[in-house]
Amino acid sequence: MANGIGTLAEKSLHAGIKAWYGRAGDQFEVAVDGFVIDIVRGEQLIEIQTGNFGAMKRQLPRLLENHELLLLYPVAAEKWIVRQTAVGEPVSRRKSPKRGQIADVFRELVYIPHLLAHPHLTIGVLLTQQEEILRDDGRGSWRRKRWSVHDRLLLEVVRLETFAAPVDFLRLLPGDLVRPFTNKQLAAALHIRPNLAQRMTYTLRHAGALGVDGRDRNGIQYRPLL
Repeated sequence: MANGIGTLAEKSLHAGIKAWYGRAGDQFEVAVDGFVIDIVRGEQLIEIQTGNFGAMKRQLPRLLENHELLLLYPVAAEKWIVRQTAVGEPVSRRKSPKRGQIADVFRELVYIPHLLAHPHLTIGVLLTQQEEILRDDGRGSWRRKRWSVHDRLLLEVVRLETFAAPVDFLRLLPGDLVRPFTNKQLAAALHIRPNLAQRMTYTLRHAGALGVDGRDRNGIQYRPLL
């Protein structure tokens, strides 16, 4: 039996994106080369991955040998936290102060930098509005005081950005970012955490889009190559 490329069971966010992106004439949940693909549109495969790109490191190269593939990844530009009892009764709803951006995709792209230059692969990042449903069931992490993430819901897709080659990701670098730049300077320019800036430079360097231009007291200096 064919296996899903990256998910064991479809959750609401995944299903919502599939419904939003699908169109008349598409085929859904199609077995291709031993994997169940979310959407097949003509000759193109469309796969929705809400996390864990590392799980696809072996499957993706096999599919890319013979197929054009669009990999869709959602980022919550705005998120509402919905708290429920263990059996789903409403407790509260509030807007999270956290705002995601396109660069958040590098939290996952860091696992597949060697594939970003593949001519058959396109990455699509969806900026979304989401609800995250937490339940007071005692099964969650200590950080959430044992509230568990029960589900995530798609409220709206705000924007879709596509990247067909490593050079396309360079448009995420702010125009006023100095060249060459360090991870610290990149983090400050994009208003992101330093560890995400490190993931960006690592990924783009191994994808052939960035090169090392020396080192100073603030760290390695990077410069676009493409």
